[in-house]
Amino acid sequence: HFHSPPPRAWKKIFRQLILLALGILGLLRFGLPVLRHLEVLLPMGVCPLARMPLLRDNFSGPLDPGAQPEVLTCTSWGAPIIWDGTFDPDVAQQEAVQRNLTVGLTVFAVGRYLEKYLERFLETAEQHFMVGQRVVYYVFTERPAAVPRVPLGPGRRLRVERVARERRWQDLSMARMRAASGARFVLCIDVDQHFSGAFGPEALAESVAQLHAWHYRWPRRLLPFERDARSAAALGPGEGDFYYHAAVFGGSVAALRRLTAHCARGLRRDRARGLEARWHDESHLNKFFWLHKPAKLLSPEFCWSPEIGRRAEIRRPRLLRAPKEYALLRS
Repeated sequence: HFHSPPPRAWKKIFRQLILLALGILGLLRFGLPVLRHLEVLLPMGVCPLARMPLLRDNFSGPLDPGAQPEVLTCTSWGAPIIWDGTFDPDVAQQEAVQRNLTVGLTVFAVGRYLEKYLERFLETAEQHFMVGQRVVYYVFTERPAAVPRVPLGPGRRLRVERVARERRWQDLSMARMRAASGARFVLCIDVDQHFSGAFGPEALAESVAQLHAWHYRWPRRLLPFERDARSAAALGPGEGDFYYHAAVFGGSVAALRRLTAHCARGLRRDRARGLEARWHDESHLNKFFWLHKPAKLLSPEFCWSPEIGRRAEIRRPRLLRAPKEYALLRS
């Protein structure tokens, strides 16, 4: 006969199960590497079949969502998620040339970030970023004379803008949008990374958001949105589509001005209340993209963190994050 465990044994088993569940949740949530490889078991969903014939990119023409069947290749509002193989890079290049585009790339290099990252950032951008297109690099720094003189290809220019190191984020971002007003599309990219693969016109659209490499497979309830209802960046239960990385975002100058103004208002409001969102300007950026859906999403290939390890769906990383060294760089 089967004999059930005594009540004390049941309590012990129950406690162990609770601890195991909490341990797994904690490891997953706080990014410890021990369970990172299990994230690939979390489904991303599939692009609705009804949308597939209609899914078009503003540069690459019809897209092929089936080229990456194991990942999500479009959103519920019909925006494409750009993965390797889902677009034709030659068509994207030709379309950009026909439109006679100038693409802006803005980057902040203040404090020790200038010496440590900027030269490699610019050198690798010359190898991989919008190759064959007209590009203006807008470098914002408090020390213009220290900006390295990297050789640039034809039709590519470097503009250095002086900023005060301690100015507020919204002031810097507004200055960035004023300076970049000569470009048709602008991408805003963090300096502490380097290009490692072709980063071309397929990344351009009216508004562009980047799927965060550390969170793109997480269920929505675990995403690190700001949840303090007092904050202007707060998202309530059930709100938020994806978690977007502030290390890469872009769009038209007009769209980026709207994003910048939204984030600036939110930051000012929080500061007046003595608050700061959990992930600072990134939290406000996520609130903006929840309210104003991006026209295009970039897959984690376009801003990958090598610390995560290998993933089958990350076929060709385009931009690689450097390991975090906050203590050294901000001292």
